Amino acid sequence: MRILSITAQKPDSTGSGVYLTEVVRELSRQGHEQAVLAGVYREDVVRLPEGVGFFPVLFRSEELPFAIPGMSDRMPYESTVYSDMDEGMTETYMRVFRRKIREAVRSFRPDLVLCHHLYLVTALTRDCVRDVPVFGFCHNTDLRQMKKHGLQRELIRSRVGELDGIFALHQEQKKEIIELYPAEESRVYIAGTGYNDRVFFPRGEKPAADPVRLVFAGKVSREKGVPSLIRSLGLVDAKGKSLQLAVAGGNGDEKELGRIRALAEDCPWPVSFTGRLPQEKLAEVYNESHVFVLPSFYEGLPLTVMEALACGCRVIVTDLPGIRPFMETYVPCAPVSYVRPPRMRDTDQPLGEDLPAFERELAEKIGECACAGPVPTPDLTQISWKAVCGRILEAAEGGCGGAAGARGHRDR
Repeated sequence: MRILSITAQKPDSTGSGVYLTEVVRELSRQGHEQAVLAGVYREDVVRLPEGVGFFPVLFRSEELPFAIPGMSDRMPYESTVYSDMDEGMTETYMRVFRRKIREAVRSFRPDLVLCHHLYLVTALTRDCVRDVPVFGFCHNTDLRQMKKHGLQRELIRSRVGELDGIFALHQEQKKEIIELYPAEESRVYIAGTGYNDRVFFPRGEKPAADPVRLVFAGKVSREKGVPSLIRSLGLVDAKGKSLQLAVAGGNGDEKELGRIRALAEDCPWPVSFTGRLPQEKLAEVYNESHVFVLPSFYEGLPLTVMEALACGCRVIVTDLPGIRPFMETYVPCAPVSYVRPPRMRDTDQPLGEDLPAFERELAEKIGECACAGPVPTPDLTQISWKAVCGRILEAAEGGCGGAAGARGHRDR
């Protein structure tokens, strides 16, 4: 099968970018011919499997003179906030992407198009591509953008509703998709997420658990709960053990990163900032750590949880919608502890008065994990990328027949 994957932003710098890249890599192993269209900067080095074509949409260029719009308002690289885009920027963005999508489809001649994020570029792809099945992936940040502002909302809603199929990360997200978009329930499938088992696996025994080594991986930001994590360390009762925290990831907002670094200087336990790490190095950090902590305030289904589990870490994560049921279904008996989230405003902003209780419970969970012994690696076979791609292809092959008829009816 010839498969074209499309994303509006960099294909390797965020969780959704890793998702796209890993799906492309696994489908390549299975012998599918592929190409990727993505928003990048001229200086970016895009690493895709050998033989995968690449159609760049260049930002900070003559055609698109502004930074890449990010699905999160704070990206780990220079970016534009969608809600800050004026009419001229939006028209330029839409015109260039429409042309690039048409060029890619004419050149590559795909049998299937996979779009990442149920947002503007996916809507434009449905507009431009009517004779090839188009499926969209939800990564949760798209839902957040739809709730926060009205940029091209009606166009996005209507075109996403016309997709041949939609992939949700879990059942709760599926419900949210059906509420936000005019999508038929029968065309929303659960794809889940995966991890790269060629990179993330146990590499010998863990170091002695004193100090207890904690690790966070992701965007180093308030919405990911990093300040709360650092503050919570001062509240941990580790029964005489010492702690240390490694923070892996970046933040395109240097001011916010500076505030987080300043907070870490006042922490009673050492906090190191590694910056953004390649997957191989991140796997080494996981293998050297005992507990992975992700106290995020808004998530879909974080890849980092699966990666850390695969490397033998205990995991502490915010009990956000959909995560616990997915883990209990696909990774039963996984050593995961859940922390009740604070109440939220504007989708992803925690109420300040709830943070002390959140941080106390986070500290309790860290203390419990710090005092617990090592754990065997759980069975992760159902969340391999091979399993994820199997669900994707099964849905695409099963859904295209009926969807083709629906497309013909719409286009008449």
